[in-house]
Amino acid sequence: MGEFEKLLTEVRACMLCSCHLPLGPRPVLQALPSARLLIVGQAPGRKVHETGIPFRDASGDRLRDWTGLSDEAFYDARRVAILPMGFCYPGTGKSGDLPPRPECAAAWRERLLAGLKKIKLTLVIGAYAQAYHLPGAKGTLTEIVSAWRDHLPALLPLPHPSPRNQLWLRRNPWFEEELLPVLKDRVRAALSDS
Repeated sequence: MGEFEKLLTEVRACMLCSCHLPLGPRPVLQALPSARLLIVGQAPGRKVHETGIPFRDASGDRLRDWTGLSDEAFYDARRVAILPMGFCYPGTGKSGDLPPRPECAAAWRERLLAGLKKIKLTLVIGAYAQAYHLPGAKGTLTEIVSAWRDHLPALLPLPHPSPRNQLWLRRNPWFEEELLPVLKDRVRAALSDS
């Protein structure tokens, strides 16, 4: 077993914040050193916790549509890594899921990212992922996403694909008109064999 595989085994057995998780720990991630596309989200929701499959919910359906990836391509860990900021379902708050537990990123993130040397494009989804992966970016999520060109070619900030974001999508038609075609092209290029 290689070093990265050992690290994944450690992550999947993690109990760091078990006393804070309403459904207990169940780290959900997907990664192999050969991956070319990295998807960084917030944390698994309840449905993802139940299945143990990243983005196996309505948000994932929308994200696959945005990226133009089939289920088969999206869940090919040899090509697509999915590392949320928190690997376990954090529970529900007043207006949706709670933030990802901070212990997770502190314990695992840098070690995992160091093993993903072939990443060509990182999709940075939502405010928690953007705060970590775009530390110099200032402003609201809308301002950061609207400045998406500033982060190319390596990074592309996105809003969360949750069905709760329908209003955001209606208020920001430029996202679907301008950014989504580029997103699909960049994903296709990142996953190409050339």
